Amino acid sequence: MDIVVIGSFMMDLVVRAPRAPENGETVIGSQFSRFPGGKGANQAVTVSRLGGKVTMLGKVGTDDFGKEAVATLQREEINIDHLLLDENHATGVGSVTLDENGDNRIVVVPGANYAYSTNDLRTVKSIIAKAKVLIVQLEMDVTMIEDALVWAAEHGVSTILNPAPARELSDNILENVTFLTPNETEAELLTGVKIRCLESALIAGKMLVDRGIQHVIVTLADKGALIVNRQGFKSVPGFPVQPVDSVAAGDAFNGALATGLVRGKSLEEAVVYANAVGALTVTREGAIPSIPYHQEVEPFIRGHKEAQI
Repeated sequence: MDIVVIGSFMMDLVVRAPRAPENGETVIGSQFSRFPGGKGANQAVTVSRLGGKVTMLGKVGTDDFGKEAVATLQREEINIDHLLLDENHATGVGSVTLDENGDNRIVVVPGANYAYSTNDLRTVKSIIAKAKVLIVQLEMDVTMIEDALVWAAEHGVSTILNPAPARELSDNILENVTFLTPNETEAELLTGVKIRCLESALIAGKMLVDRGIQHVIVTLADKGALIVNRQGFKSVPGFPVQPVDSVAAGDAFNGALATGLVRGKSLEEAVVYANAVGALTVTREGAIPSIPYHQEVEPFIRGHKEAQI
């Protein structure tokens, strides 16, 4: 197997409104939708749609949302042989508010995702050891995530940590991360540096590298991404698009990054590829429904290059 994702499945309940409400305010929305999502599921679907082989580890409830999760992941040709069903916890839910610019505010109720423990992880340790890349995020128990990163590092498996939802992390977690992919908010929380420009992103990136991470990739929305490591730094431009819905864009980036690296792309090439996949994702509504297929990505990249000539 190539890529293993330890991650969450969420049923996203999405409200579209002109803007997010202020404290105590009610805003009239224009649309309600329900989409399968969750950071782990989004990343696993991205890998699969880009032609990669991916196994997803995690836990969902036995409720209707859980049944839909299983059906969705099977339909996307993701290996879920080791996905667990939990009779005591509901499937995770995400409450998403989208404004007219496509920006989102999300509240997640992890449910069964948080019930996936280190004891569950021990039963699939051999699955992690055989992977080329392990992807993890923070919609699950952080102790379990730390153990997964340690086990992967012990077996020489490259790791991608998408530090979302944003929270402080110990050096013991970070020193076992090959690629850290914070957005501006997450980088600020991890370092205390307000990300206002490439220079401040570079300062934050260097601080994180000093904490033991091999490569930091600060994602900067339409401005692209900044790669920082001990060899230096590289700004990788983004792809200008008209955003419709930014949900799952970061997840698509991470899934595409892993896919590109497994295919032998250089880190810079993999980030260009991931930027393109993320850009395509924001042009469509929903989480999983918005994720592009591999046949869409290279023409999109070529078209962008030709437009610049």
